[in-house]
Amino acid sequence: MTQSVGTLSGAVAADIVEVAAAGPVPAITPAPRTSARRAPQWEADARDRVQAAVRRLAGSLPGLIARDADEDDTRLLVTGFLCDGLGYGKDDLTTEYQAEGEFAGYGVRAGRQPVAFIEIKRAAASLSAKHLRQAEMHAASEGAEWLILTNGQVWQAWHLTAGLPAVLDIVLEVDVLGEGGPAQPADALFYLSREAFSRDAIDELWHVKAATSARSIGTVITSDPVIDQIRKELRRRTGHDMDPAELSDLIKTSVLRPDTPARPRRPTTVVCGIPVGRMEDLAG
Repeated sequence: MTQSVGTLSGAVAADIVEVAAAGPVPAITPAPRTSARRAPQWEADARDRVQAAVRRLAGSLPGLIARDADEDDTRLLVTGFLCDGLGYGKDDLTTEYQAEGEFAGYGVRAGRQPVAFIEIKRAAASLSAKHLRQAEMHAASEGAEWLILTNGQVWQAWHLTAGLPAVLDIVLEVDVLGEGGPAQPADALFYLSREAFSRDAIDELWHVKAATSARSIGTVITSDPVIDQIRKELRRRTGHDMDPAELSDLIKTSVLRPDTPARPRRPTTVVCGIPVGRMEDLAG
């Protein structure tokens, strides 16, 4: 008995959902620590420091947002958090890129080598991937893989994969003023700390994200060995022997979904030995 294409498509979709759950994989929110894993002392100390700093940051942000503070004031607050919360010092953060183009943040160095660029927007601004344009240019030219975008409240970490074209993937996004208190944002922001960067913890998080992304899982599901097994199972259940290329196209269009794209002049002020005043002051 011959089944209609529409009926078969519905059957295929229903059967494949049993093999792999459809739907995009969201940006990773790091899981809370559990008693099953005892963190090394350096990590425990860093997490405690980050959580205390998140509390202070969350207390200062509402006033900054309410008066629509500019990027200079936001940068002042963010720089304090980078130092007091994330553990960076004046030797770790460089302002040498601020005089070039529209970049209004910092380069993060490990030794003498830049490993990340931080772009800071005003507190009330919505963050968007387009804000990474200048930071991405600097990262590509310096061989850095990490871009951090923040307005003080929302923090995003993006991984840059070099190439033509270069690929940007959001790995982490957290709202300091979100529900649940400081514990959840502190757990996520730990991965942006000096200790986490120096021990490649942020890279481990990226590898997990890349391995479990919808794109990665979709590639596995539509690979030849998996398509062959699905085809055999469909034939066993329905008696219909489907062409592998047709089955692969049907899975891509009917079962899998594409990844969802990822928001008066003052003198120079110094925080933790780092100048955070107007860019004209920094350039001069």
